[in-house]
Amino acid sequence: MPDPADSVSTVMDRPAPAGDRTEAPSGAAALPASLPASSPTSLPASMPPRAPLAMPVQDLRDRPAARRDGGGGPFLARLFVFGGAAALTAYGAWQMYEVISVSGGATWLQWVLLVLFVLNFSWIALAFTAALLGFAALLRRDRPAPLPAHLATRTAIVMPVYNEGSARVFAGLQAMHEAVDATGLGRYFDWFVLSDSTQADAWVAEERAFLALRAELGPEARLYYRHREKNHHRKAGNIADFVTGWGGSYDHMLVLDADSLLTGDCIVRLAAAMEADPQAGIIQSLPLIINRNTLFARLQQFAARIYGPVIATGLSVWSGRDGNYWGHNAIIRMEAFAEAAGLPDLKGRPPFGGHILSHDFVEAALIRRAGWGVTMLPRLEGSYEESPPSLIDLAVRDRRWAQGNLQHARVIGAAGLAPASRQHFATGIAGYVASPLWLAQLVIGIVIVLQTAWVRPEYFSAEFGLYPVWPRFDPVRALQLFALTMGILLAPKFLGLILALLDGGTRRASGGAGRLTLSFLIEILLSALIAPIAMLIQSGSVFQILAGRDTGWNPQRRDDGSIPFADIVRRHRWHTGLGVVTGVAAFAIATSLFLWMSPTILGLVLAIPLSWASGQLALGLALKARGLLVTPEEQAPPAIALRAGELARRNAARGFDDADALAALHADASLARAHAAMLPESRPRPRGTIDADHTLARAKIVEAETVAEAQAWLTPKERFALLHDRAGLDQLTRLAPA
Repeated sequence: MPDPADSVSTVMDRPAPAGDRTEAPSGAAALPASLPASSPTSLPASMPPRAPLAMPVQDLRDRPAARRDGGGGPFLARLFVFGGAAALTAYGAWQMYEVISVSGGATWLQWVLLVLFVLNFSWIALAFTAALLGFAALLRRDRPAPLPAHLATRTAIVMPVYNEGSARVFAGLQAMHEAVDATGLGRYFDWFVLSDSTQADAWVAEERAFLALRAELGPEARLYYRHREKNHHRKAGNIADFVTGWGGSYDHMLVLDADSLLTGDCIVRLAAAMEADPQAGIIQSLPLIINRNTLFARLQQFAARIYGPVIATGLSVWSGRDGNYWGHNAIIRMEAFAEAAGLPDLKGRPPFGGHILSHDFVEAALIRRAGWGVTMLPRLEGSYEESPPSLIDLAVRDRRWAQGNLQHARVIGAAGLAPASRQHFATGIAGYVASPLWLAQLVIGIVIVLQTAWVRPEYFSAEFGLYPVWPRFDPVRALQLFALTMGILLAPKFLGLILALLDGGTRRASGGAGRLTLSFLIEILLSALIAPIAMLIQSGSVFQILAGRDTGWNPQRRDDGSIPFADIVRRHRWHTGLGVVTGVAAFAIATSLFLWMSPTILGLVLAIPLSWASGQLALGLALKARGLLVTPEEQAPPAIALRAGELARRNAARGFDDADALAALHADASLARAHAAMLPESRPRPRGTIDADHTLARAKIVEAETVAEAQAWLTPKERFALLHDRAGLDQLTRLAPA
């Protein structure tokens, strides 16, 4: 066996290949068996030439001078939404006071209950008035403008990925690329996959899929790929790295998620809308959920399709040009983003310090602060995404969102923000604080009822009175207030149902009026049962965040697979136990209390079977077969979704996602050379510092004699480090087969 050290020294003596370059394979379906052994510097680039763009970090304490005035919103719409919500809240507070003060006064516990009620009621009142505004706007149907014949600007379509399946990512990308080309305007768009993947197998699978797709689309496709060695600041840092490195070549960027899917018409219309509005910094589309089949995902898909437009349109109308950004399926003016959206690190440690987790809200607020407009096009068709397949998957993602939104408490007071931007922050924070507030309201209510039922009045109090003061309620008013609260809570859903029933196409495509109404009732019932589980999950997340626990960033599961039952039991056993204890205690206190709390009790007691059912593909498909929880996009699937599905199946058959990275690189010398060519230029190591993973990876690969030994010896972090080491890669290709 040759001395491994000689191999390493040979490679290290060679000139380093130019960064950001790769080989273009000649086959469409798979990588060719071999490529010319020419220098990687002569190979087609995996990224275009750099065009740096300055992106200064913003100071949240200093209000910059706005050089433009592209914001603002309709005064009357805001007066209706916020004035109406305030009036409803005041009426609800008065009614609640009348409920608890029937004895002529209120105890301190009742005052606490009143405060909690007002906070929770104000949240749903605001959603109600905004939904009314959206409903009124959607009653008027506008005819879409014709597709533009040409564009005057260039747009980068960027898809950040993080340990995703390459088969579906590149299938969606190819489907969108083909759809844009079909409009005749494909020359105005460049396509970028920006990888932050930290798993070696996922990284190499992405590269193989990229090389195969670029070979299939040809040299005119302008498809590019870049992988970062360190996923600094996660998605926000990924986008910022692209802007500062290549943003100078583009007027706009259209930001996607790994599950995003936009029609060619939608992409072109977003670019045209940005061109038509030179003061716009961000234009957000409304993504609809598609391709979901588990029970829980179908509930979300149905709700987003029937109720989502009402809520989003109301938000869009009152926000006007002071809108928000959801992090994907939106087009952004490159100048505005570079000028205003450089995110600072917050002082302190996570979860409230460090880099900003939910960056999208902050980027929108800062761009608006700089004078650019932020708008939404909720009526624009052709914007799609997917959703988590189960309740537990949603909880995993929601934990990260909870931390990001609570972290906005450090940003909401930033100097110079528009009032509407502060409201967006407040809405996001309230969305998570509402769960522990609801939990506290339930607990206080039970304590008061318990006190009323079991605690004897004190007849000889310190203050003279003819009668003892103890908690009492007006049951008639309480029932009326409960009905009012539920009506306001469910009104946005009823408004969405009414619009769907009035729209003949939507009604027929959703199974007809009968099935649509039955689907509506199923969604309300299951959502009501899931709500107390979600309340406890979110409350736990908030308590953990307040206790200083950081969430990290786990990749989202996007398949339709179920979760092992043992995991479900482990995650929900405390919810079930709490439901049983609450039910027994409520029944022992008073039958009326048990009946009043029965929806909450039932949802908690059934937490384990409900969570199990939520991820079941068979249950979702059974409802679909009976025409229930069906959306128009299922009855007549968008052509781009069909094409993406077809391409995903073809890509999956290639097996890139199932292959071991080391084995793939060892078996295909052309892939190994292409991978090495795509690596960025290595940076000199500071003297006196050692990267343990890199050092151990090189030592192990030098000592290994076969690929099997390298696979067995290298840890996941060492594998990842090895893939960044050209010398180690050269040694890998020299190993004997397994």
